[in-house]
Amino acid sequence: MKKILVVDDEIKLRGLLSRIIRGEGFDVIEAGTIGEATRLLASKEVDVVLCDVKLPDGSGVDFVSKIKILNPIVEVILLTAYGNISDGVQAMKNGAFDYIMKGDDNQKIIPLLNTAIEKVQLQKRVEQLESQIGKKYSFDSILGISPLIQEAISLAKRVAPTDANVLLLGETGTGKEVFAQAIHNNSKQSGKPFLALNCSAFGKELLESEIFGHKAGAFTSAIKDKRGLIEEANTGTLFLDEIGEMHIDLQSKLLRVLENGEFIKVGDTKATKVSVRIIAATNRDLKQEVNEGKFREDLYYRLNVFSIFLPGLRDRKKDIPILAKHFLEIFSLKINHLVTGMSEEFLNSLQKHDWKGNIRELKNVMERAVILADEAKLVVQSLPIEMQTQSLNQDSIQSSFDLSSVERHHIQKVLTYCKGNKTEAARLLNIGLTTLYRKLEEYKIA
Repeated sequence: MKKILVVDDEIKLRGLLSRIIRGEGFDVIEAGTIGEATRLLASKEVDVVLCDVKLPDGSGVDFVSKIKILNPIVEVILLTAYGNISDGVQAMKNGAFDYIMKGDDNQKIIPLLNTAIEKVQLQKRVEQLESQIGKKYSFDSILGISPLIQEAISLAKRVAPTDANVLLLGETGTGKEVFAQAIHNNSKQSGKPFLALNCSAFGKELLESEIFGHKAGAFTSAIKDKRGLIEEANTGTLFLDEIGEMHIDLQSKLLRVLENGEFIKVGDTKATKVSVRIIAATNRDLKQEVNEGKFREDLYYRLNVFSIFLPGLRDRKKDIPILAKHFLEIFSLKINHLVTGMSEEFLNSLQKHDWKGNIRELKNVMERAVILADEAKLVVQSLPIEMQTQSLNQDSIQSSFDLSSVERHHIQKVLTYCKGNKTEAARLLNIGLTTLYRKLEEYKIA
């Protein structure tokens, strides 16, 4: 039952308001002062506060800010006997859900409470999901039951508590950063800095400055000293994504960090000492890169102390419904659009797709589908047009030799030609009208 806190120093009015709200099925607790309300908020789980503006020990408008500090999710509706525009404006700035006249509360208060409760429930659900699979990465947040992903998780769990450098291998979008974060959170470095950098996003000079830092005056735009990510991640973990894109000249500096725990900033003359764990990732064949002279062999062996292969989505088709359901929940909450499931055709289309962009592509497709959804279930029409076409083509190929599929298609074509006239369609098909109706029902043709 949703709990409402009514704060008003007028006992009779407070009691009347509480009885009205209880009559609508809410659980109500009461307070006559800000001090008493504060104590209740600290000890009880409250969803919405109904608060008078003028109280013996302070202003309800100012109390809104304190409530939001105590619990940002709690919504506050202010009640006043004397309307004041400046108070109303300040109340909304402080985070109030609404500001209404006491004379209007019989008409407005219950609908307002229901709307406020809906917002609170949504915020609680989002917070719950974020704690499970959002901001804090863990091995439990890596979704999948296929053998390949379970093997990768098992290896990651074993290496996490050690100091070993880790090399994550796999195509773009397979979740390498999620794995890196999970390894960090289950290591000795947990609680220490975790920093991530995509090496393909920078040119050689800028990448050197980003990783190793520089001294003021090292180059034209270096107006002050800058700490690089390796120094910022000291005692923690640095995740270097797309390490195969790193220029070979910078690879020697990274090798020195791995071998001696030190590096020299751009423009500096003395070494800086660090203790940092390196987790690297690539979608390239680094062994091939070594053979072609594009990647240092000594660095490769330093990074490849423990390698984990992350499979592409096409190799773990069993996991697509699980991941799709996860993204469906996330995005339906994010945009406040209630979508409760996926049609069988929608799921079939997801299963048939190649997913060259892997989990990242699936995430984008699901977000788009939820935004476009007109019904409680996601349907094929919510997918990108190329996926719809691909699904239709594959269905056509698979059913092209099936007699019932040929018959169904032919009946549809004749009906279209006859503009829906079933009597004329039966004549052209040379079958009885009753037979036509039976086949329409059998093939589910509208």
